[in-house]
Amino acid sequence: MEKPADFSLEPATDRPTVRLSGDWTANHIGEAGRGLAATLDGLSNVTIDLAKVRRLDTAGAYAVVRAAGGQFDLEKVKARPETSRLLALVAEAVTREPVVRNEPKGFHDLTIRIGKGVVDLGHEFLDTMGFLGHLLVVVGRACVHLFTAPQRIRWPAIVTLMERAGLDAIPIVAITSFFIGAVVGLLGANMLRQFGAEVFAVELIGIAVLREFNIIITAVLLAGRSASSFAAELGSMKMNQEVDAMRVLGVDPFEALVLPRFVAMLVTIPLLTFVATLAGLSGGLAVTWSVLDLGPAFFLQRIVDNVGITHFWIALSKAPVMAAVIAGIGCRQGLEVGGDVESLGRRVTAAVVHAIFAIIMIDAAFALLYMELDL
Repeated sequence: MEKPADFSLEPATDRPTVRLSGDWTANHIGEAGRGLAATLDGLSNVTIDLAKVRRLDTAGAYAVVRAAGGQFDLEKVKARPETSRLLALVAEAVTREPVVRNEPKGFHDLTIRIGKGVVDLGHEFLDTMGFLGHLLVVVGRACVHLFTAPQRIRWPAIVTLMERAGLDAIPIVAITSFFIGAVVGLLGANMLRQFGAEVFAVELIGIAVLREFNIIITAVLLAGRSASSFAAELGSMKMNQEVDAMRVLGVDPFEALVLPRFVAMLVTIPLLTFVATLAGLSGGLAVTWSVLDLGPAFFLQRIVDNVGITHFWIALSKAPVMAAVIAGIGCRQGLEVGGDVESLGRRVTAAVVHAIFAIIMIDAAFALLYMELDL
């Protein structure tokens, strides 16, 4: 039966004794700790008898040590061996001085931060290479299954993700591309008007939209829309241990989760690029028709004669790489989520930032490559 903590004082001329009884635990100590401290205040050479204490935890031990104050001496304590060990442990923790660590400052702190950044970059590179290798293995296995066992491919998941990442993104991609084309046309018309060459605004719109803005706008929008969605979905599954459950059941998370998203992005980005191209040209056409009074037939004829389809194929050649980057970064960040919500938010943010940064870098690399190839 549980008993509240209690104590009694047996005064003596040479060595008074305080006898503790009951349960000196966090739930039953009550005001006994304060009372013990008030009783021992002003007394010296006191013996503390804990032989009748039924249960003692760290809270009770701390109350005894604190009540005794600076005169606490384990040699003046009568208790069972296990109780004495607990009191010694708590007394050591109470009397131990905190270690003050001198934080690095100035150049020292800068070198530490740079070193940690380099180490983290190396770990990130190794993890990325591991993710890429696993993804390539899964893609190769899926290509084999496409001809030998097509029923093993998760077609419903791929179609659903294609609808979410492709069809649902058409309005935002089309509207954004329309206004980008309109802005390019308006700026081109105003600048070229100074030289009496307003008609070349059509070529400016055609090259800018067909070669760069269609794929860039599509990829950036999908990086903010789909990469974050992939990271949040997979991260939530990782937090709920659904990914671990898949591994226990013998299901490869890459085959069940990453591959459908990779294939969906690979199929939808070229289609969205085509939609962005039509919308961007429509925006440029609207501006040149209203500002320069150049009709649609004249606009389209100059696009066909002076711009051509080559620029569109150049933009479309970037689409598979952009799809792989967006899907890969989103899924990888999602699978790296820990067990807390803060980790989920950090990884979702990293997915968007890394995807947009990679898109810009890849587009710059393609620009240099095609410049060297004179395309």
